[in-house]
Amino acid sequence: MGYIFFLGTDHEKINLYFPEMHDPSMEIIRVKWMPLHIPLKKPFKIALGTTTNYSGYILKICTARVCGYGEAVPSPKITGDTMESIEKAFRIFKPLLLGEEAHKIGWIMNKIYRAIPNNTAAKAAVDMALYDLVGSYWRVRVSDILGGEKEKVDTSVTIGITSIEDAVKQAIELTNLGARVLKVKIGLNPDEDIKRIKEIRNVTDARIRIDANQGYSLNQAIRVLKSIEKYNIEFAEQPLPKDRIDDLKTLRESVGVPIIADESVHNAKDVLKLIGKVDGINIKLMKSGGIYEALKMASIAKAAEMKIMVGCMVETKLGIAAGQNFALGIGADYADLDGYMDITRQPFIGLEFKDGGNIVEGERGLGVECRNISIC
Repeated sequence: MGYIFFLGTDHEKINLYFPEMHDPSMEIIRVKWMPLHIPLKKPFKIALGTTTNYSGYILKICTARVCGYGEAVPSPKITGDTMESIEKAFRIFKPLLLGEEAHKIGWIMNKIYRAIPNNTAAKAAVDMALYDLVGSYWRVRVSDILGGEKEKVDTSVTIGITSIEDAVKQAIELTNLGARVLKVKIGLNPDEDIKRIKEIRNVTDARIRIDANQGYSLNQAIRVLKSIEKYNIEFAEQPLPKDRIDDLKTLRESVGVPIIADESVHNAKDVLKLIGKVDGINIKLMKSGGIYEALKMASIAKAAEMKIMVGCMVETKLGIAAGQNFALGIGADYADLDGYMDITRQPFIGLEFKDGGNIVEGERGLGVECRNISIC
């Protein structure tokens, strides 16, 4: 039970009794998950390594009336998650979720955050599933729940580390398919990287972003960025190792290309450390542990007048839809949400690339539907 207090017109305090509100239709009664392994169309190479398959988990959380889906994708070199750690985390989270009211997302996520350290991909899956469930129950898109600041945002489409000839070919193909923004992976060979950017710029007027994935030393980064400034580079993402925060500031002050932090920023506390040292941050739900923590990151970044990009790992359309809803909800400046494009089989439908950006087709929750996997 509880009381609400307010002042009447005669300035006299009035006490009103009201019962505690409990909605049994929002009580979580079932939690399930399954692993997925899907080949990629081609190997995806970055400075941190090469990926040939998608591996992740799909999580399903249900009340008596509606279900929500979330995705967990491990990235051992970035978040420390593995398929094994995600499975263990879900086993710990399940009893913490059962019996809770799904719409109390903050309460639930704080329980999840405290239960075990790290394991942000597994936490992100819980968070996504809760938002999807609540949005579906309320018959509203998650992007609108989060603020509905934008209706569309262009996404970059990534060119992995490959030969210069193949990178140029991909740039032409992607722009012909409607890409307005290209993200070019670099970070292994500075001289070759400079030439790669030059040759890509020669064949396209698309916006170009570069991402070194921590591949350079400070001196290498300064040399490369100074050499490619003339090619109208939108920004450079994480040129230096993640713990070289002060060097990021030195780099920012030494070149004309804006600097965006990625691996250096996982949560709200990391954003605070980066104020004044980079131009913006890349928020990935797999790093933050989901939308609930990501909202705090975005609030700090906006207050500090930092740019916000919403990015992704190699994810299915489910994880990408969560990132898209978050990006539109908070009005992100940039998006890099192409992680589903090279997966050979799509277990979710309802998200398509069109006119330079992703379009979420559904009107409820995250806006995508589970198809052709057993957990559906």
